[in-house]
Amino acid sequence: MPKMKTRKSAAKRYRISGSGRVRRPKCGGNHGMQEKSRKRLRRLRNNDMVHKTMQKHVKRMLPYG
Repeated sequence: MPKMKTRKSAAKRYRISGSGRVRRPKCGGNHGMQEKSRKRLRRLRNNDMVHKTMQKHVKRMLPYG
């Protein structure tokens, strides 16, 4: 049986937390910073969790998940 390949695009975007949930970065923090408020930019720094309905799909792309 061959090894299951990692989807590299998913591996760069998602990480599995210690409790088994899927972490992802928040979107909207790459460019156009001067129009966004400081408060909004601080919120964008923090990670977010993938919704429970999508976790199974993401974990299937990550063989170590």
